Amino acid sequence: MERRRILKTAGILATGGVTSLAGCSSSGNGDGGDGEPTTTETEETDGSGGSNAGSNTVMMVTEGSEYYFDPIGLFVESGETVTFEIQSGSHSATAYKKGTSSASVTRIPEGAEAFNSEILSEQGATYEHTFETTGTYDYFCIPHKTLGMVGRIVVGEPGGPAEGSMPPDGEVPESQTIVDQGSVSYSEFSG
Repeated sequence: MERRRILKTAGILATGGVTSLAGCSSSGNGDGGDGEPTTTETEETDGSGGSNAGSNTVMMVTEGSEYYFDPIGLFVESGETVTFEIQSGSHSATAYKKGTSSASVTRIPEGAEAFNSEILSEQGATYEHTFETTGTYDYFCIPHKTLGMVGRIVVGEPGGPAEGSMPPDGEVPESQTIVDQGSVSYSEFSG
């Protein structure tokens, strides 16, 4: 299996033009105000140009006028890594933590690390984040947040400020439904 690391700076510069053309912009340095991000951006292939997606993979999709994460709800155990992968379009996976990019509220567990992939635009590009703190994490796509591109990950068990309400920019499955099913696909939720 071939694995290569995408340089964050190059990715940001490359996507800057695409973002400008799309009329999307973001503010903030993307690190949640805590210094250097602790997550990495990687791209994995199986050597034939195909994706090597695992069971903890969330696809980031543009389909006509729809922009979504699939699955929109995912359950993982503490210490597991989730891979966010571009299927089509230009997207980010950004935690709702006040001060991270355009987040005005915090919807991740207290003490949890915020994550922010910044905008990725190359098909197959991936971003990984390891979830250590138990609870419910709501996240969004920077350029498509106002269009309702939001998702939810439950780590271990539901909990934290995201419980009992929906993100301010869209709807996600209830945390207990995610725990019970393991994952909730976008089509199952929105259909």
